[in-house]
Amino acid sequence: MQKESLPPIHRVVTGHDAQGRAVVASDGSLPTVVEIAAIPGTTFHEVWATSATPAPVDNDEDPTLGPLSLPPPPNGTRIRFVDIPPDTPEFLAQGAATMHEAFSQIGDAAASTVQASSPHPLMHRTDTVDYGVVIDGELTLVLDNGEVQLKPGSVVVQRGTNHAWANRSGQPCRMLFVLVDGRR
Repeated sequence: MQKESLPPIHRVVTGHDAQGRAVVASDGSLPTVVEIAAIPGTTFHEVWATSATPAPVDNDEDPTLGPLSLPPPPNGTRIRFVDIPPDTPEFLAQGAATMHEAFSQIGDAAASTVQASSPHPLMHRTDTVDYGVVIDGELTLVLDNGEVQLKPGSVVVQRGTNHAWANRSGQPCRMLFVLVDGRR
């Protein structure tokens, strides 16, 4: 039985009023939710981003507006949910050009590392430390050498390694990711 679609994300952003008191700056749905055309069903839910460390605690504009970008800003962070549909035979048969197009749509064509011998078509690598938490569903973390099954509550600390997320469960999966800019 196919699971219904995953619920929308509700975001609350706080800020300060003119007297310096804490207030709700926004409360509602995410302004940037993007389905990746090259991988139907894969949806990015952009929550927030910072562009410096330490991060400014001010009332600046929403950093999620504008084009989708896979990595965080330099010296910054990015938090997002990603809905990952089940792998299908058609998806698994797609070539490297389609996968490079998918990564182009999320603002980082260079992240795709897929080759004919890759263990999964979504193999990629970024210069980031990523904290990935399975919220709903199941996934398999695919590495150059090895795989790990993930269930709700599983946390992956991905440290700039070549990897992919395979959904072999037959159900959609939702992951929460916090990406931190890194260096090699």
